[in-house]
Amino acid sequence: MSSSHTLFADHALLPTGWARDVLLKWDTRGCYTQIAPNANCPPDAMRAAGPVLPGITNLHSHAFQRAFAGLTEYRAEAADSFWSWRTLMYGFANAISPEQVEAVTTYLYGEMLAAGYTSVCEFHYLHHDPDGHPYLDDALLAQALLRAAGNTGIHMTLLPVLYQASGFGGAPLSSGQRRFGHHVDSMQRLLERLAPLCASQDARLGLAPHSLRAVTPDALKAALAMLDAIDPTAPVHIHIAEQTREVDDCVAFCGQRPVDWLVDHTDLSSRWCLVHATHMTPLEARRAAATGAIAGLCPSTEANLGDGIFDMASWTGGDGQWGIGSDSHACVNAAEELQLLEYSQRWATRQRNVLATPAHPHVAEAMTHAAVAGGAQAAGRASSGVQRGVLQHGSSQRGEPQGLGERHVGRGQGGLQVGAAADWVVLDAQHPALAGLAPADMLSGHVFGSHRTSAIAEVWTGGTQRVRAGRHHRHDADVRSFVTARAALLGAMGR
Repeated sequence: MSSSHTLFADHALLPTGWARDVLLKWDTRGCYTQIAPNANCPPDAMRAAGPVLPGITNLHSHAFQRAFAGLTEYRAEAADSFWSWRTLMYGFANAISPEQVEAVTTYLYGEMLAAGYTSVCEFHYLHHDPDGHPYLDDALLAQALLRAAGNTGIHMTLLPVLYQASGFGGAPLSSGQRRFGHHVDSMQRLLERLAPLCASQDARLGLAPHSLRAVTPDALKAALAMLDAIDPTAPVHIHIAEQTREVDDCVAFCGQRPVDWLVDHTDLSSRWCLVHATHMTPLEARRAAATGAIAGLCPSTEANLGDGIFDMASWTGGDGQWGIGSDSHACVNAAEELQLLEYSQRWATRQRNVLATPAHPHVAEAMTHAAVAGGAQAAGRASSGVQRGVLQHGSSQRGEPQGLGERHVGRGQGGLQVGAAADWVVLDAQHPALAGLAPADMLSGHVFGSHRTSAIAEVWTGGTQRVRAGRHHRHDADVRSFVTARAALLGAMGR
């Protein structure tokens, strides 16, 4: 194995926990073929400059919204809320051009990589031109997103959004939603158009029924059947129970709360990601968790929009799994999302280290494991099936493998293990928040103490370096393009 395909780390966070003297090897496809703790360092191996972590999936992104982060922080109504924010967001959505979408997204994805995300699930509902007419190529804006992912090196799961109605019962789309609309048949054509484009750059393709208020029950049933005919393993993401008004409207429409309705009327399973799911009863949470679906939590956006606090105790009490996303990109930092998630549970329970587990008492480590596994499952990119290679855990002799053979890597695992994408993050061991600490404490310093200046030194995806000295290699050019695009967008809006 050439040095370009071998990394030696003094400390690395494996799915089983921290390990010493870890040798990582990957193939030309950018997938791990060997993870060997307690190994000797080959003379031709690269050597990590600090502790090595798995990359995290950002499981919920509306990329274009990065252009107006910070620009809705003023009172628009006497009682400002998610719904008044949404009206402001529609103004930006109806003004942004395809070129501006690509510039904003490219900058954003570079930011994500520098912040420790190595994969993104793009919840893509900006489909048409500002008048709501399809472009000559209906995949125009989706292709802009794919180019942004390809140019920055982030793994993508593209989730075209089915959006049909402005409210329960099939109410017509509002003027602010005119760029979003699709029906099941046109969505099928879009997915068929996108499938080879995604395959050509190893992007995963799925479907996002926007919400129960935006897709009628009959359309949801038809859309899921359509998706199954194309790819029965494709991920399905949906906004659910984000706001109390949405819950009340759902009960008024069908007599059930949204999550209960979804459990009763769909084949909810591990391919699903329930985005937000903020307002569930404990029974709803246990029922949904039992299906294997992932809870897609976006703490910074949920705080920014005043959504509420997720009931983690009920979810994990039902053995529910979860991952994190940055949603509207008020914050683009994986460590900060984890910190805010833990703090929200402290506010709710008046306890500390709430998300720690018996196996992982360091809460930062426990959350990282959960976010890596849940994110990989939500992205539909987790290794599955039989993978061949060497996997060593606790071998008695340094560098001696416990055996060649086959290992089943289950859906939702991800991380530093054989068969997964060769993605990793290197922490700066000399960062003031980390210097002199043990690896587990370095991770705690990264999640809870390093945000004013990032403790991330390097990020690699598919065995290729994307971030060096804390900066994406395209940073300067992408910043200029982003600033230019945002200025033009704001000028067009008269701001």
